[in-house]
Amino acid sequence: METLTAISRWLAKQHVVTWCVQQEGELWCANAFYLFDAQKVAFYILTEEKTRHAQMSGPQAAIAGTVNGQPKTVALIRGVQFKGEIRRLEGEESDLARKAYNRRFPVARMLSAPVWEIRLDEIKFNRQHAGLW
Repeated sequence: METLTAISRWLAKQHVVTWCVQQEGELWCANAFYLFDAQKVAFYILTEEKTRHAQMSGPQAAIAGTVNGQPKTVALIRGVQFKGEIRRLEGEESDLARKAYNRRFPVARMLSAPVWEIRLDEIKFNRQHAGLW
């Protein structure tokens, strides 16, 4: 199994997370640019409350998701699978996360969308080996 350090290094080279939320038997997935905090083992994203996935999440919800690269060959496929919880940040927590997010994605300074934290409870790093996962 890969160490969190190796996974964090790989995640630092990517920028889009996909996560899925479930509410009353209905599933919905979404994508967003992310900032990964290796200390907290969490992604930080911006998304509007009016979106379907935010409405289904409410203030917090259980989720599962992935991050994957876009390699040109099958032998280079890499990806992270995870499960955890998403929650909207408020106050100082939101302010601190937004500052860090804006450093990684300066264009985000123009956005007013709330900051959300995806805290990971389980994480798995997948690498393609000789055609097998």
